[in-house]
Amino acid sequence: MNSTLEVSSAEQHKAIMGFDHVQSAHCENGVTANLLKFHGLNISEAMVFGIGSGIFFCHIPFLQLNKLPLTSYRVFPGLVFSRANRRLGVKMKIHRFRNADKAMGVLDKMLDEGLPVALQTSVFYLPYLPKALRFHFNAHNLIVYGKSNGNYLISDPIMEVPTEISYEDLKRARFAKGIGAPNGKMYYPITVPKEVDLRKPIVAGIRRAAFDMTKIPGPFLGVNGIRFLSRRLRKWPDKMGERRAGLNLGQIIRMQEEIGTGGGGFRFIFGAFLQEAARILEKEWLQDLSVEITVSGDRWRDFAVMAGRIFKRRQSEDENYDALADLLLECADRENEIFGKLRGLSLKD
Repeated sequence: MNSTLEVSSAEQHKAIMGFDHVQSAHCENGVTANLLKFHGLNISEAMVFGIGSGIFFCHIPFLQLNKLPLTSYRVFPGLVFSRANRRLGVKMKIHRFRNADKAMGVLDKMLDEGLPVALQTSVFYLPYLPKALRFHFNAHNLIVYGKSNGNYLISDPIMEVPTEISYEDLKRARFAKGIGAPNGKMYYPITVPKEVDLRKPIVAGIRRAAFDMTKIPGPFLGVNGIRFLSRRLRKWPDKMGERRAGLNLGQIIRMQEEIGTGGGGFRFIFGAFLQEAARILEKEWLQDLSVEITVSGDRWRDFAVMAGRIFKRRQSEDENYDALADLLLECADRENEIFGKLRGLSLKD
C-alpha cells in the first residue's frame, strides 16, 4: 500500500475497537501495559516496570553513544518487556524483517484482523515529535491501532493524545540505520492470562532489581556505577578541560532527562510500583521504601538541575563538579540501603 493512494469513504477511518490510548512516562512500559489491557489484563505502567526489574544504573566509558560515554538509568531496552511478560505468563509474537515493504504489508494484515501491534522505531523519523526531541535513538516503542485516510493511527505512550503518521514516515522510522537498528520489529501478544496472581512476579521483579543494583561485580553497574561516575566527575575539569567536561556532562543530562524517563523519573515509577506491591503483598515496609526511593528520585532531579546550570555556565559559587559528585554519592548511599533491604524480600516473611 502507498500513502498516496486514494481510499474509499468506508476505509477512511478504521480504528480498532476496544483499544484505549493511555499516556505513560516511558515508552516500553506504556506499550506493554496498553497491549496487555487491550487483551484483558489490566496492569499499570509502574507494575510492568517493577515486575520487569527495570530500574538500574550504569556508566560505561568504553561504550559510547554519539561519541560520548554511555550512561543509563534503566536496564537495556527490551528487558522490561521480556522479563515482565515471562513472569506474567504472557507470550508475545515478535517479527523482524529484511524487506521494508513486506513489513508494512504484514502490519496492514494485522490491523485488518483487528489487532493493535507494537513497533520499535527511530525517534529521529517520527515527525509528530517536537524537533528538539528528534535525535538518532532506535529503541522507541509505539502502538499502531488503525488507519485514517491512508495514515496510520499511532498510540505513542509519551504523547498525551493519539496521533497519525504517513506510510513513508513510518516505514523510514521502522528501518532506520545505526546502533540498535529496529529492522522493522513488530510484536503483539498471542497468549494473555485473564487473571494473574501478581505476588510471585512482584517478588521476582524486586529481587532481581535489588541484585542488579547491589551485587553485580565491577565498577560500572548499579550502585558501584553511581560511585564510579562520582569519582570521574571530580576529575573532569582538570583532566579534560572545561569544554570536554561540559560535553560529557551534557551527555549525562540528556541521558537522564531526554532519552527515556531518566534517573529521577525511573525512581518515581519504581516508587509507585512499591506502593502497589506493599498493598498486594501486605507489607507496610515496602511503602516506607517507596518514599525513600522517591526521595532518591528528587535528588537525581536536583543533580540534573545543577548540572544543567553548570553546563550553561550559569551556576552559583557553590555549584561545581565536586558538588555534583557529592549529590551522586548521596544517591548511591541511599539506593544501596534501599536495595539492600529489598534483596531479602520473600512471600514467607
